[in-house]
Amino acid sequence: MSEKNTNLSKAKRRIERDIVALGIAVAAILMFVGTGSAVLPQILRSWMSGTEGPDNFIVNALLLNIALIIFGMRRYRELVVEIEHRREAEETAKTLAETDPLTGCLNRRSIMPATDALIADCADGHEATAFLMVDLDNFKQINDLNGHKVGDEVLENTANRMRRVLPPTALLARLGGDEFACVLKFDSRSPDTIDQIATQLIAGVAKPQVIDGMSIEITISVGIATSVAIDVRDKEKPEAQLLMHRSDIAMYHAKGQGKNRYFWFESSMENELRFRNEIETGIRRGISAGEFVPYYEQQIDLETGKLVGFEMLARWKSPELGIVNPTIFIPVAEEIGVIAQLSEQLIEQALTDAKEWDPNLTLSVNISPVQLRDPWFSQKLLKILVKHNFPPSRLEIEITESCIHENIGVVRSMITSLKNQGVKISLDDFGTGYASLSQLRSLPFDRLKIDRSFVGELTDEDSCEKIVSAIISMGDGLKMPITAEGVEDERILEALQGKGPMKAQGYHYGRPESAADVRKRLEPKGLLSRAGEPPKRAEEPTESAFPRTPQQRNQA
Repeated sequence: MSEKNTNLSKAKRRIERDIVALGIAVAAILMFVGTGSAVLPQILRSWMSGTEGPDNFIVNALLLNIALIIFGMRRYRELVVEIEHRREAEETAKTLAETDPLTGCLNRRSIMPATDALIADCADGHEATAFLMVDLDNFKQINDLNGHKVGDEVLENTANRMRRVLPPTALLARLGGDEFACVLKFDSRSPDTIDQIATQLIAGVAKPQVIDGMSIEITISVGIATSVAIDVRDKEKPEAQLLMHRSDIAMYHAKGQGKNRYFWFESSMENELRFRNEIETGIRRGISAGEFVPYYEQQIDLETGKLVGFEMLARWKSPELGIVNPTIFIPVAEEIGVIAQLSEQLIEQALTDAKEWDPNLTLSVNISPVQLRDPWFSQKLLKILVKHNFPPSRLEIEITESCIHENIGVVRSMITSLKNQGVKISLDDFGTGYASLSQLRSLPFDRLKIDRSFVGELTDEDSCEKIVSAIISMGDGLKMPITAEGVEDERILEALQGKGPMKAQGYHYGRPESAADVRKRLEPKGLLSRAGEPPKRAEEPTESAFPRTPQQRNQA
């Protein structure tokens, strides 16, 4: 701020000097008029008749007047040019302050007053203002895979495509990152006009973009709010700010409903968002308070009917919400970046519980795709095993097919690290993703888990028996044991029996249980570890067990 004030003071002093110079030039002109009218005729007569000319002092004074006039006029011209340059610089600075340099759209700072002005213009008559919040779907993935240069071109192309759809009087702003806002007038008696524009925006942006020889596809999610729906009670908040808030809520609702679509704001969405915020706050608090606990689902050997292990499932014992299902809190924990902390906390508790079981019982743990993006994940997991003195051969981690495609190199390195120490790796929900045979051969999986959506339809008329049989045959050919999820009743169990050796799990064998209930189940069967028997010590992972990426070697 002090530097800015210094520059203003310098500019002020320059202007003052220029004004003085201009005053001198004006005075010189007046003097020239006064002396020149008397001296110039004498000079002319002297030249023409050869008589003595005017006094040298007066001639010199006249010449000085002329020099001062030239100096003053020249400085005045420079002053005019400088003022023009300064005006252009101020215009440029204003443009830079109000627009996004990449796309040429308005920015977050300027869209709010522009929206308020547009709302004021629509105060009378049937016109209203619509605020469309636009967010690019999965833009981070495009940036990560193709680089920021390609990402910037995608943003530019998207902005240009939206301009072609919007009316000439509409406002288009880039609010930051991959988020845009469109603000426009419309006839409040024809709200379907906004539906048409939103549909055209989605369709226009969805067309493939060819950049550096690559075909890039991007979709958008759109949320809509209008000034028509603003209640009198809401007038306390600035209308532009309220429209942005509501359209933002509607946009996130569109993302939650599958993306590549639009939704109008509804009051219920705000309640959902409030609930979502309560879930986020509850998750953060719950991790610190130890409210997340492992539950265990039995895994049975189909041939012998014996209990061979458990799969750990997360449960949230919330003081306000009761027992919360993982389908509700796991996606939120992934989005807010606490899934790794939550998962590690659950794994540590599960290892403590499993040490009380018979050493032949295995423990299966699901791993989030977010965790597999961490190149240090395998090291962290092995250190947890050592900390709890838990044999790696009893642990089986489960990863989904979608994890394979995000970064197969990192995934392969992690799987190799864990397998080198004896940890088993299962491919979960097999059949619902896009894992290829070459990936199954190149990645050293130990087991395939058939997704419950196939197993659950084995008894239907239009059954998935051929699919299940094909997966079992594939597993047999690849020498990978099979686990069938979703064995809910006796009919499904009978349909699976006779298809070969495999493990099964599902509600037919009982609901997931707490650690205390598992102990009650195991004690009568003699499947608790014998008191006083020292557990098998887990060996300290060796340096060679951790294949490192170049990035890890640099960090080391």
